[in-house]
Amino acid sequence: MKKCIILANGKSPDKKIIRFLKKKGYKTLICADGGANSARRLNLIPDYIIGDLDSISENNLQFYTGKSEIIKINRQNDTDLEKCLKFAIRKKFNECFLLGTVGDRLDHSFANLSIVLKYSDKIKINLISERSLLTTEKGTVEFASFPGETISLYAFNEKTVITSKGLKYKLDNDQLVFGKKESTSNVATAEKIHLNITGGKIFLIRDIESMRKHDFI
Repeated sequence: MKKCIILANGKSPDKKIIRFLKKKGYKTLICADGGANSARRLNLIPDYIIGDLDSISENNLQFYTGKSEIIKINRQNDTDLEKCLKFAIRKKFNECFLLGTVGDRLDHSFANLSIVLKYSDKIKINLISERSLLTTEKGTVEFASFPGETISLYAFNEKTVITSKGLKYKLDNDQLVFGKKESTSNVATAEKIHLNITGGKIFLIRDIESMRKHDFI
């Protein structure tokens, strides 16, 4: 299975997260344009830098020339993050972790969350922001947990119906339409969580440090 990390131009992640992911097999680092500025601060050498190159500093662009493969794409009908995801899909990567996708602009953060939904059928996407790990799920889902783990779920249309097993606040053919009803800070009661999701996709959000501690990644 081919795995990669995509570093976007939002808030820079902690380097220990990148070290951890590389140990777990996410060897390839792709920077979305200005994400390379974060890579430089973290003393990382990306395998690829992709985008229209309007956000990477001139100094960092010169530094990485000859060290990283730099791919300039001027197309403006998709974002630099989308360009990276399309590249990863073309290169047959099966799974990626997105870092630096949330920053000080709420519109950019919403747009990047939308992109996760948009491309999740083509590549498995995990998004880390601060202490949170977000994934997109559909169909029948089972994953390891532990009693007391905090788990949040969000859906986006009335066709999406969720049934759960192993959660304190049970879902029984429930709709979790964003803006109407959420399952924020639900609590695991078992070592296995079962979800049955029909009619659409959901966001599943968990605590990254808890997952690292229990070797769930």
